Parts: sequence; C-alpha cells; structure tokens
Amino acid sequence: MLGGSISSGRTNVRVVVVGDRATGKSSLITAAASETFAEEVPPVLPPTRLPADLYPDNVPVTIIDTSSSLESRGKVAEELKRADAVVLTYACDQPSTLNRLTTFWLYEFRRLEIKVPVIVVGCKLDKRDEEHHMNLEQVMAPIMQQFREIETCIECSAANLVQVPEVFYYAQKAVLHPTAPLFDHETQALKPCCVRALKRIFILCDHDMDDALNDEELNEFQIKCFNAPLQPAEIVGVKRVVQEKLPQGVNDLGLTLTGFLFLHALFIEKGRLETTWTVLRKFGYNDEIKLKDDNLTIPFKKAPDQSLELTSEAVEFLKGVFSTFDTDKDGVLRNSELDDLFSTAPESPWGEAPYKDAVERTPLGGLSVCSCNISGLL
Repeated sequence: MLGGSISSGRTNVRVVVVGDRATGKSSLITAAASETFAEEVPPVLPPTRLPADLYPDNVPVTIIDTSSSLESRGKVAEELKRADAVVLTYACDQPSTLNRLTTFWLYEFRRLEIKVPVIVVGCKLDKRDEEHHMNLEQVMAPIMQQFREIETCIECSAANLVQVPEVFYYAQKAVLHPTAPLFDHETQALKPCCVRALKRIFILCDHDMDDALNDEELNEFQIKCFNAPLQPAEIVGVKRVVQEKLPQGVNDLGLTLTGFLFLHALFIEKGRLETTWTVLRKFGYNDEIKLKDDNLTIPFKKAPDQSLELTSEAVEFLKGVFSTFDTDKDGVLRNSELDDLFSTAPESPWGEAPYKDAVERTPLGGLSVCSCNISGLL
C-alpha cells in the first residue's frame, strides 16, 4: 500500500514551544520560518506561521514561542492548554536541561492536564562536545516508556540548519495522524476500535466474500485510498512481506484479514501512520475512529401520526445478513454469532437498552430472524 495521505480536515495546527531558558527555542523557530540562522533573536517571538505548502499535508502550522521566566508561568500554562502539540526543548550542550524534562516539564504538563502529543527536541546539536556525547535512543527510551505522551525525539541545530524543518513536521504529523487512537504501546498491538474499523474496511473490499483480498481487490482498494494502482510486482512484494513475517497472512486466494491487520500494524510501527489514517478517513472515519455523522444520517420526514417500516428490499437484505452469520443454520443468532455480526461496529446494540430487552429471546438467549427484523438489525 503506497501513496499520499488525507488529513483530518484541520485548517491549522498550533504548536507551542516550551523549555528552560537558553535552550534555543526562539532560534529554532526563526530558523524554521526563515531557513537562516539569526545571531540575535528577541527573547520571545510573536506567533510564527509556517506556510501550508511546506509539508505534504498542506496544512499551515502556527508556532507559539514562550518565555521561561517565572513571571510568565501563567501565560505559558494558557498557551499549553490551547496547543495542538507541544515542542519541548533542551540544550544538547547543557545536560541539566535534559534532566529537567523529567524533573519538571513532563510532570508540569500532567499537572495542567495537557493531553496533546509532545515532541522532545535537543537544540544546539552543533555545540555538543565529546564529553556530552550520548545515544539519543538509549537515553530517551526509558523516558518515553514512562511518559507515553512523548510522540518522538529529535536533535537539531539551528546554526547549521540541521533537522530544523523535521521538528515541526513531526509536530504537525502527530496532530494530523495521531498514534493514540490506533496503537497501544503497552501491548504493542492495534487498539480494538482500530481493528473493528479495519475489519469492516476489509469486508467491504472483499467483493467475492472469500475472506481474502485477491490481486484485483487489492488494486481497487489501492486506487480508492491512494488514487494510484499497484503494479503487479508491488502486489507480489506486499504479499511477500506479510508471508515472511506471518504465514497465515496470505493464502492461495490472497491477503487475509490477519495479513491486512498485520500490514497496518507494520505501517504504524515504522512511523507511517498517515497510511492507516488515509485508509480510515477514505472509508468515513473521524479522528476518534467513529463513522462521521454524514455517513450515518438517514434523512426522512414523518408526521406525528405516521410510523416507519422496512421496505421489502431492506427485509430481504437483513434476512441475508442473518443467514450469513447464522453459521449453524438453526434459525437463531447465538451470542457468539451476534458478536461476530457486530464485530465491525463500534459496539453491539444488543447489550444495552433499548434493544437489550426489546425482543423475545430463545431459552438460550438467541435471537430469531423475526426478532431481528422487528428491532431493525443493522
């Protein structure tokens, strides 16, 4: 699966830059905006806007600089509460500022109940000497384990213009293509709501209903989501990657649901969250992985003395759905079969009012086809 991305519909991303005094906040912002290094910068910059065409998602970024003085603590808190993402800086040539991340800043964010992604940025990389040399991944791994709100870590140099644009690209990406709704870092697995959504998408794309996406179905999926076909060699390559890691992910018919889910977990682990988000958004999901209202609303008008009933076509469709999930063909949907039927929905309606007690159940708690039709099965 290749291609670009669909953003969440945001028209701007607001990034607040905070950190200890003299860690390079203002120089970082100036270098990102002007692509040059300024020897002298104001103590606090006015809001700075990066143009929409700077990054692939074509969404502008507004950067808010902050003061490190005690007198400005209230102002900083206000800005943090309005942030879409936070860039938290330390100075590569001042180890004490790195320690302050865990002794003050990250706990301060929690105290203020800041729930947005945090990008940790080491500035002044050009000033680090051999005495202060460190392996960023080794140092940050335990910190990121403790503070899951940290999206990524990066070091940069405003003076040498090294990895400056990347800082705000990662901040923007963390907002437009967030990790939290998709992936659970504790279990290293896709979250249940994400699995349900991707399973629904898989089923919609499995036109011949053989529980696998063949080459033609994979290509149609690719074109729908990314507006470009897959070349035969690319399809072979995708299936080879899955089969090498997960043999049951591919069978003689094509890519299985297990393989489809594995691919998306792999994209996320490799930082390609925009791929999975593009797929979800193309099939009508919002940032909470819920179907947007315009996909669910059924417009109709009725007078107070009128009632609604299913058309004969709708009844036949629902009977077909019932039959598909009635695996033992006993004319009853058992709880496990109902769970399977609603495994692609956000939740099953049969566990709560008004549906829970709306129809008569069999002695074993199942639902007959008449009960389902009366209540409006889907």
